[in-house]
Amino acid sequence: MPKKGIHPKWISNTRISCDDKLICLINSTKPNLNIDIWLGNHPFYTNSQKIIDTEGRVEKFLKKYQLDFNN
Repeated sequence: MPKKGIHPKWISNTRISCDDKLICLINSTKPNLNIDIWLGNHPFYTNSQKIIDTEGRVEKFLKKYQLDFNN
């Protein structure tokens, strides 16, 4: 049996939200949880990911490991 008075209060139906949109409800020790990124707005999962080549790093990597992805 857990000791009384040492555990945080357990809250049912904690709201998880992102950009003020409700994502889901869970049980937690906090009444509300705000997140910045989740599956619905992450660039990898929404196919809006952009690969930025700064200062020729991709070419440098390909040359270093003698790789050719043009074929």
